Amino acid sequence: MATALVGARVFDGTHMLEGRAVVVEQGRILGLPRVQDLGAGIERHQVEGLLGPGFIDVQVNGGGGVLYNDVRSVEGLKAIAQAHRAYGTTGLLPTFITDTRETMVQAMEAMRAALSARVPGVLGIHIEGPFISPERKGVHNPDFMRPMEDEDIAIMTSLKEGRTLVTLAPERNSMEAIARLAAAGVLICAGHTASDYATVMEACRHGLRGFTHLYNAMPPLAGRDPGPVGAALDSPDTWCGLIVDGHHVSDAALRVAVAAKGTERMMLVTDAMSVTGTDLTSFELHGRTIYRKDGRLTTEDGTLAGSDLDMASAVRNSVRRLGLALPNVLRMASLVPATFLKLDHELGRIAPGYRADLVLLDESLHVRQTWIDGQSS
Repeated sequence: MATALVGARVFDGTHMLEGRAVVVEQGRILGLPRVQDLGAGIERHQVEGLLGPGFIDVQVNGGGGVLYNDVRSVEGLKAIAQAHRAYGTTGLLPTFITDTRETMVQAMEAMRAALSARVPGVLGIHIEGPFISPERKGVHNPDFMRPMEDEDIAIMTSLKEGRTLVTLAPERNSMEAIARLAAAGVLICAGHTASDYATVMEACRHGLRGFTHLYNAMPPLAGRDPGPVGAALDSPDTWCGLIVDGHHVSDAALRVAVAAKGTERMMLVTDAMSVTGTDLTSFELHGRTIYRKDGRLTTEDGTLAGSDLDMASAVRNSVRRLGLALPNVLRMASLVPATFLKLDHELGRIAPGYRADLVLLDESLHVRQTWIDGQSS
């Protein structure tokens, strides 16, 4: 039976609409008629605030007290997705960071089972490392970093449902390997890299699609050595993930990046760790204690270790700290990542035929309610 959400302002992915109903049937958007044009037989649900496409986060290490690397199971993935749903995220890529080949296999098996079970919100896997640069390791364990082999490619191309995203350092992997992954449908981002501009651009020609947490874990842009940042801003067909938390990148640097590339290929990410959705003040990562304080997650020596960020906060920060227009920010949190994932035919918009993945925000851009495939939280 069709139901209609009425009373909210609607952002359909392109325009702000007033006086519209969002009609949902069998998990899909049926239409956006004017409220006065609704048929008498349609059940109405009153909502207040701003109704938009659900947020999509392509970099989520954990949440709800669970870290994907540590809890490689369907139940663990459910917990992560549920924790982030409270902050408007209706689609995400749980992210498995640098580890052993054996645990990567286990992470893929858990993801395969989660996709088969249709765990709400889980869209696929992000494998961040181990094919990255020890020079730009961040909090990743260099003991697990290694060259990519045929067996690794077989593992990373084994997921037949959902999306697989791989973050790698272009200078530490052959262009042939990058091309093989891309040809198999894997989405590839440069990250944790010390690469020069020319190598990154060559990787783009072989299938590199984007950049993981732009600016972080890569050399800065310089006048005679633009590096990965310069390549990211100079390549019109790539996407960039931005961590807008006031800690990872300065607001000014983020505004410069947006001014250079526009918002159409900038997507908000959290890089969130297990503490999201909890009151935990610390957690363990590969035997090291990570401390949570004042919105930062750091090792004892002050190295950033993922983020203490959620997507609703990223949206608010982008509006208030960066001064970006709300429609652009909402797209950066939904349609842009959907397009990057090649899912923009069914996610990232409120339009007939699209999945009813929705978020309801109040005037201060805090989350009131979410829907995944038409099912309310």
